[in-house]
Amino acid sequence: MLAALLYGQEDLRLEQLADPSPEVGEVVIKVGAATTCGTDLKVWRRGGHAKMLKLPTLFGHEAAGEIVAVGAGVTGWQIGDRVVANNSAPCMKCFFCQRQEYSLCPNLTWNNGTFAEYLKIPAPIVQHNLLQIPDELPLPLAAMTEPLACVLHGVARSQIKPQDKVVVLGDGAIGLMFVATLADNVEVLLWGGNDQRLEIGQKLGAAKTFNYHQNPDIPGTVKDLTQGWGADVVIEATGVPKVWETALACARPGAIVNLFGGCPRDTTITVNTEQMHYSELTLKGVFHNTPEYVRAALALIASRKIPFELLISEQRPLKDLEQVFDDMKARKVIKVAMVSS
Repeated sequence: MLAALLYGQEDLRLEQLADPSPEVGEVVIKVGAATTCGTDLKVWRRGGHAKMLKLPTLFGHEAAGEIVAVGAGVTGWQIGDRVVANNSAPCMKCFFCQRQEYSLCPNLTWNNGTFAEYLKIPAPIVQHNLLQIPDELPLPLAAMTEPLACVLHGVARSQIKPQDKVVVLGDGAIGLMFVATLADNVEVLLWGGNDQRLEIGQKLGAAKTFNYHQNPDIPGTVKDLTQGWGADVVIEATGVPKVWETALACARPGAIVNLFGGCPRDTTITVNTEQMHYSELTLKGVFHNTPEYVRAALALIASRKIPFELLISEQRPLKDLEQVFDDMKARKVIKVAMVSS
């Protein structure tokens, strides 16, 4: 099969590999659509990931397709089923899993390799995070289940109330997903650096959008819009340490600041201790997803209540993957659905 392997910083290679065969408890799917992700872009640019990858490695983690092989001991699944597999599954046995803090499981089974013609799904994922796709749902939309599950986890951790003003920093796919999932219930103010993406943010329900190139004083603008106090909830969705600090500066006393975007390893930020203490800020790091939100994400996508297709800029064949990542780096596209045929 044709598959993408990451060897290092911006070193992505398409190679011919043997087709995978399922072991006990596993299935193999033919990838119908694999969507690109901001995490993939960061990993490609940085040449690695602190938790998910050891180089060289199969690459990509959002995919939907059809089961083509079933390993011994697998029940409930058969060849021909249309499925989406999360890129991880918790062990269900450890200290954290016993407390239902599944995203903190130190024994998460990770699975990468969606930018390929075939993808083997490990047994723990088959058991806990493999879901059937409704017949009418296009595969590129189903492939976005994983990032939306992360966003729904982030929404739940943000403890947002109906009257809140929420600031979202970042107009990538994740920031736009936050806008889409929140806009029906609260006023969302979206910041980004790309006018086309901000227009999509408006279509997804953002009350106001701002291009930081034209409005660089983000905290000052937020305070102007909130009677001088700041936002009730701030969601950082860029993974840039300076923007983490900006998020803190946008927060009102008593606010929740969701530091959602993953920054490069070993980076730090400065926190004003006076503000933190006397303003009673709550800072939350939020990582990954849980089986509950994987299921909720697919159900939300399948409901078609939100036009998530706005996030897919185009479909491209797998052979164009390197060019797609160059386009993502240049911010020409948001998400691209890679198809193997």
